[in-house]
Amino acid sequence: MGDGLIYFFREYAKKTFGRRVQKIPVALPFSCPNIDGTKGRGGCIYCFKGSRPAHLSPGVSLREQIADGIRRVRERYGPKTLFFVYYQSYTNTYGDLDYLREIYDAALEFDGVVGIDVGTRPDCAPDEVLELLSSYRDLGLEVWIEFGLQSANFETLKRINRAHGVSDLVDAVLRAKRFDLRVCVHTIIGLPGEDREDFLETAKLIASLPVDGVKIHPVYVMRNTDLGRMFERGEFSPLTLEEYARYAADMLELIPPDVVVHRLTAEAEKPDLLAPDYCTYSRKLEVIEAIVSELKGRGSSQGSRRAFFRSYSDVEGTGGNLHKLVERPG
Repeated sequence: MGDGLIYFFREYAKKTFGRRVQKIPVALPFSCPNIDGTKGRGGCIYCFKGSRPAHLSPGVSLREQIADGIRRVRERYGPKTLFFVYYQSYTNTYGDLDYLREIYDAALEFDGVVGIDVGTRPDCAPDEVLELLSSYRDLGLEVWIEFGLQSANFETLKRINRAHGVSDLVDAVLRAKRFDLRVCVHTIIGLPGEDREDFLETAKLIASLPVDGVKIHPVYVMRNTDLGRMFERGEFSPLTLEEYARYAADMLELIPPDVVVHRLTAEAEKPDLLAPDYCTYSRKLEVIEAIVSELKGRGSSQGSRRAFFRSYSDVEGTGGNLHKLVERPG
């Protein structure tokens, strides 16, 4: 699919586990600190049911969701497929430690599950939760934690009601790596008020950190969200597919080639999706192919322009001079 130009999760998983690995998304009744009033109300301006896939419901038991997901995948890809349980919707570290242990333990009950992937916010990852997640490595699972950053521009984070800062992301990544967790950072291209320089700055930040994976996807506009109301008033327009492919390629060129790309697009269900029309399940491959085509046309690939900020881990204890731009050889 990526023609060797992009290091997709599918390739990484095949190399690591020797066969196909699929993520089984699950939805649980979590909230977020900028929804429940701890930090704010209303959530991010684009948030629609915590980005929960339409076929999932937190009203269905966790074990039933996992079992159904495994059944669906095996019917499609065969009985030898392996699985990650993907705790996807809302903030999946934002709860009592005993409850978190209970839900993560559920992944251990199913044959073929080789890992867990926990989506959260960088301001919701205290050390005790990171230590709990790390304990599943000792039980034989690979553990990824996904931190939603969205943008390296603090003004953008305020504009979208994110209710955390860039420094929260840096802190969370460095602490998660101390617990030997695999870290993925989630970004969005095309947020209100941003341009190409913002997207490149976000890519440079990711490149400077000891992260293992990245998610990049375009803004999509859902009905009954603040962003949806901005769109309906004519105050915001999402990127065209051509623009998104160009900016995604720009970012990928700065992302080191050994960083695993978990996602390059986003999908939503009509009629709740207002725009853009390419953020649908039926056009997922078209979006990825547009990005690959853009890279091919440039004669480039992921990491081909990897001039980026010195690794944070390299400069710890050296005075914190984090803004010296360096070139990695190769």
